Amino acid sequence: MADKINPQHYQNRNDNLQVIDVIEQFNLNFHRGNVVKYTIRAGRKDEQGYENLEKAIEDLEKAKWYLDRQILDYRNLMEKNDDKS
Repeated sequence: MADKINPQHYQNRNDNLQVIDVIEQFNLNFHRGNVVKYTIRAGRKDEQGYENLEKAIEDLEKAKWYLDRQILDYRNLMEKNDDKS
């Protein structure tokens, strides 16, 4: 039976390194952690009814969405800081 909590598509094939380990080691926030998660998962997750490339594109689009949100947050923070000057 597949492990729904710790699925194979989040694990390194050569050792026990997992995506969550990388996210925690680099102390990534929610947005940046999801960029890493979806980028690593892209092309590795099989889902019934989807072609592997379709799923990979979907995961990369999710990663891009989180990256765009992070960039927007940083830009808004810069604007707030400029307003204080």
